[in-house]
Formats: sequence, C-alpha cells, structure tokens
Amino acid sequence: HLPSMRTPTEMIVGLVLCPCGLLLTLTGTLAPKWRQVSLVPDQPMDVVWEQGIWDICRERQSTHDRLCGQADELGYFEQVPVRVAQGLMPSSLVVTLVGLVVAALGVRCWQPEPRHVVAGVAGLVLLLSGLMSLVASSWYTQELWALPAPPGSTLSVGYSLVLSYLGSCLEILGGLALTLSFHHCCKER
Repeated sequence: HLPSMRTPTEMIVGLVLCPCGLLLTLTGTLAPKWRQVSLVPDQPMDVVWEQGIWDICRERQSTHDRLCGQADELGYFEQVPVRVAQGLMPSSLVVTLVGLVVAALGVRCWQPEPRHVVAGVAGLVLLLSGLMSLVASSWYTQELWALPAPPGSTLSVGYSLVLSYLGSCLEILGGLALTLSFHHCCKER
C-alpha cells in the first residue's frame, strides 16, 4: 500500500487554529485591559482605568495620554481570580508551545506518513492548554464585578479578556481536531 502524500484535514485544522489561539492568548495575557473602570469619582469624566493581570493603566481619553504602572490602592492584584489568571495564563502559553512542538513532530513534515499517535497526544496537550486559559478567563469574568473598584465607578469587560476567551476556544478546537488523529491509528490496526 502506497502512502498518501496528503496531510489529514484534522491535522491541518489543528495546526492552523492552535497558533492563532496562541497569539490571541499571548496578547490577552500581556495587554493590560481585562477590565475597564470608567466614571471614577474625583477624577475627570474622560479618565479610564484599564486593569490587566499584570498592570493597571490610567488613560485620559480626550488626549489619549496613557500612564501604566499605577499603584494598586484597592488590592486588585491580591484577589484570587487575578492570582489564578497570573498563574494559569503563562502556564497555558508554555503548554501550548510544548503541544505545538509535539504536533510538529507528529504531522508529516519530513516523513512520508504522519505519526497519528504523536499528533493525537499533541491534541490532548493543546486541549489542556486551552482549558487552562479558559478556566482563568471564565473565573475572572465570573468575579469581574466583585473585584475591588472605586465606589460609584462603571465597570466593563476589556478586550484582553475577550482575546483570551477567543484564544482559549481556538486552542480547544485545534486540540480536539488533532485528537481525531487517534481515529486513524485505531483504523489502521
């Protein structure tokens, strides 16, 4: 039986979705806009506080003057959902990189046939990484309005949190696609 020179569709889907998810999750992890606090009392009306998992920035929207590294006077960084996100998001990025390396070894790059078991294991690793970042994003979202903020201010979801969600979902879908490689392995036996 001659080997097929086509890479299976599930491997292609996994290798497209997971790096996209990695980029979105990386951006969501680093950018300081998980939560936006506006209409802060005793501040000009156009001042917005952007809170991430690593930094707090103050931006004046009329002039676009932005100053990061603001003092955490309310104990925002001490909150459990923020601490969990600080641990899970970077861990998820590392696990994603490991999963992509394993996937590269399993998908046909320099060999006539892909290694279905290796690609399937990579899918499980990438699925785990997506779940890690999804747990962090979901927990933060659940507690978004309970996290400390100046009384009377308005809270809203920031784009970094949305990017983290999207990245998590792409990694989960890509990981699931790669785990379908186990099907080929079982079919061959």
